[in-house]
Amino acid sequence: MERTKILIGVAWPYANSAIHLGHVAGSLLPPDVFSRYHKLRGHRVLMVSGSDQHGTPVTVRADKEGLTAEQVAERYHVINKKAIEDLGIEFSLFTKTHTPNHIEVVHDIFLKLLEKGHLEKRETKQYYCPKCAKFLPDRYVEGRCVKCGNENSRSDQCDKCGTTFEVGEIDDPVCITCKTTPEMKDTQHYFLKLTDFEKPLLSYVQKSEHWRSNVQLFTQNWLEAGLKDRAITRDMNWGIPVPLPNTEGKVIYVWFEAVIGYLSASKEWAKISGHPDAWKEFWEDPEVKSYYFLGKDNIPFHTIIWPSILMGYGGLNLPYDVPANEYLTFKGEKLSKSKGPSIDIPSILKQFDADLIRFYLATNMPEGKDLDFSWEDFETKINNELVATLGNYFHRVLSFTYKNFSNVPALPEGLEAEGKQVNEAIVQAMVELETYVSTCQFKKGLKSVMDLAQFGNRFFDSCAPWSLLKTDKEKCGGVLNLNLRIVQALAVLAYPYMPFSMQKLWKGLANEGELGEGSWEWILKELNVGKALPEPRPLYKKVEIPREESPFAAFEALDLRVGVVEDVQDHPNADKLMVLKVNIGRQIQLVAGLRAYYDKETLTGKKVVVITNLQPAKLRGVESQGMVLAAESGELVKVLTPAGPAVPGDKVNSGMASGTKMLTFQEFQAFVLRVGTIANDFEADLDHRVKANTGSLVKGDQTVFFLPKEGSDIALPLFTEKNVSIGVDGALSNGAKVR
Repeated sequence: MERTKILIGVAWPYANSAIHLGHVAGSLLPPDVFSRYHKLRGHRVLMVSGSDQHGTPVTVRADKEGLTAEQVAERYHVINKKAIEDLGIEFSLFTKTHTPNHIEVVHDIFLKLLEKGHLEKRETKQYYCPKCAKFLPDRYVEGRCVKCGNENSRSDQCDKCGTTFEVGEIDDPVCITCKTTPEMKDTQHYFLKLTDFEKPLLSYVQKSEHWRSNVQLFTQNWLEAGLKDRAITRDMNWGIPVPLPNTEGKVIYVWFEAVIGYLSASKEWAKISGHPDAWKEFWEDPEVKSYYFLGKDNIPFHTIIWPSILMGYGGLNLPYDVPANEYLTFKGEKLSKSKGPSIDIPSILKQFDADLIRFYLATNMPEGKDLDFSWEDFETKINNELVATLGNYFHRVLSFTYKNFSNVPALPEGLEAEGKQVNEAIVQAMVELETYVSTCQFKKGLKSVMDLAQFGNRFFDSCAPWSLLKTDKEKCGGVLNLNLRIVQALAVLAYPYMPFSMQKLWKGLANEGELGEGSWEWILKELNVGKALPEPRPLYKKVEIPREESPFAAFEALDLRVGVVEDVQDHPNADKLMVLKVNIGRQIQLVAGLRAYYDKETLTGKKVVVITNLQPAKLRGVESQGMVLAAESGELVKVLTPAGPAVPGDKVNSGMASGTKMLTFQEFQAFVLRVGTIANDFEADLDHRVKANTGSLVKGDQTVFFLPKEGSDIALPLFTEKNVSIGVDGALSNGAKVR
């Protein structure tokens, strides 16, 4: 009998940094649970993905680190592939886009679409930086989102609201390299004629009623707004070259070629397996359903653009379902590799077992809305649910049985009612898990597992084996046999979620073999009665997140804000002082000792950082309502300034609370603020090496750090509430003091 075949495509993470919790919750764990479930059922699964090595996030990091894009891409491909494997995410193939195979498949699709008239060469305008003397692809330009007002929007897509943009559609664009406002310059590019596919796309989407509501809404909004033809080439050197003469310096746009990776990876898998045409079984058989797992920012690329490419190429299955997740946030901000908070997987795996991370993210999966991550919630769910409910049930059953029977006891007659009750509970859990996981409702699927564990705990208590042991040992063995059946069923049912610990549990029941393909029937498998049980060990231990006060807690006393200098006048009574009118969301007056270092014209209009909760003071007869922060190194003094888009009033709090108490100047002087450069993802150089979570910054970036005390070996980089780092207005030596 032909086995059901399932194709699973997983969004390709950029190879510019280590993957984080957001990737796992959004697009890596859901398909692994889905794949493992289908393998349990005996279905054939092809699950593919890889590192997106050609994205501009890779070249941005390479530029700042002084490395080649290929060096950066290869480094993070290795790091992320290992992190994925350590988490137990099983791919048929996890490959990368910078391979001859992928390039060959992309070229084939490009040329076929061109031949069929779905690609067209056009004159178009692109961002061009006159200072850098080059065209600027997507992530080299940032600005303000015209839809939601996000000040740090990429030029191609806003991470906050998901809106995608054509060139020229964001407000206040700047080159991320030199902060210059780019020009619009003519160039030639090939466009995918999405307008060719409007009617078939509309029909396709209307038939996809099983899609999640967020996917349907996002896609319908795109279609109702009217499809626009999109450029699929760009002016740069890193990427897949356009396979046509006279196209030097042009490569195929990553949004076009990355989705083709699902097909190229399938072909690569087939070649590796020794059956080069095996991919066709998953792509050309109309009975095969294909599922694509991704974050919500990738929805239109998989419900509109990839289907358009497939329609244009012909003969290949369209996506059956696109179960996109919302964002996992941290203190309300999207987890990000390029900016903002990031909790990377390699670091977390050094502290916690993979199954703990998998369990927590499965219970906190952002399937229908954004969900916030916190260490407190992590501790609560692990300790109160995984350990106290699931782990506790496993251990109390196994340890009581081992201690008093040493082997798997038999089920005697007279317990038919209890046996029926147990069997019905197991079957109900099976039906619920099948219903929910097969329709990509993974949180509900895990709840059915936990419900069975709760039933098991209640059943164990109701049987009171500790009492039966004294009065009827045979019956005691019988109720333990029924409890062991529940434990065995849970081992199989929970396996897609926690494969490492469930495999240990399976062995702990004196079972042979490995859980995996075709193991679904083992849920109701007869126990190995009479077989010796191995000595049980608890599968999980409580976790404890340190509650001691953060070494950076003192930083919360400061209320720092971004300000714009609107007016500058010389102090009437002091040669070294200036009187500034600064907009911090409201206008305040400051007196600053900057006259020897800045002229009025240079300072006017400059974005600065102001401490706003400093007690007002009169300096030579003029009131100052705060203080502009500046760094001093020898004869040089430079004001602090945001390194990216920021508006007056933005808080500079590094993800912490801002102070409300008014501080004296002497109290402020006790704070240690120093200039430093990024050494790597977890260290900075402040004239001495310090540990710092610098994941949102890039090696070589200069920024300002808060230190708990002078000479501290840990530091906190300063950034705004919108995740823009705070630097200085010009290079200074590391260790420069901020005053």
